Amino acid sequence: MIKVNDNSCSEDTPIRITLVAFDDYTDIDLILMWDLLNRVHLPNWSVRLVGESNYHRSMTGLTVPVHGQITEANSADAVLFTSGKGTRVKIKDTAYLSMFQLDTERQLIGSICSGALMLAALGLLEGKRATTYPSAKPLLEQYGVDVIEKPFVVEGNIATAGGCLAAQYLAGWVIERLAGEEIREAVIASCQPVGEGLYFETDVEPEMVWEAKKI
Repeated sequence: MIKVNDNSCSEDTPIRITLVAFDDYTDIDLILMWDLLNRVHLPNWSVRLVGESNYHRSMTGLTVPVHGQITEANSADAVLFTSGKGTRVKIKDTAYLSMFQLDTERQLIGSICSGALMLAALGLLEGKRATTYPSAKPLLEQYGVDVIEKPFVVEGNIATAGGCLAAQYLAGWVIERLAGEEIREAVIASCQPVGEGLYFETDVEPEMVWEAKKI
């Protein structure tokens, strides 16, 4: 596993990102992160969906299969929590929460929108600032979190994003930390509106040359 602040990374070192899904997730928040992270084409880069069931159903009825169980998140290099009304159920499920053994010293951990409630329930936002979706703000504040009105907030190896389209900031943060700024810029440019960040002359599939990066 890549360890945060370890500059010994190489092309042979696996980089594992997990996205945590559950029933009643928000479609765009999960799928946008999944899409962006899978635009990284490095031989050692993998992105997997994890959950407590073989399939999870979104708030609109979209069912997605998962690749593995929750415990995979504990050994991943980056763990990102999606959002949705399902978070309100999961933050009360002590058996579910106990499956996570995350470590901010060796992992990047993030959330989109109400996924911040999951981080708070796991005790990861204690004494920290964070952002979230407006409807989740009062509940997040009950955990003692300093909730600020920004699209993206980073506290060390923890990041929170607020608003569905802020998923690009969260995914970009993970990509830059684990694969480098050049790859992040190429990925984010590839999904921008034409004429507003994406242009006909943009090389949307640049040669992804691995460079060891201190993170």
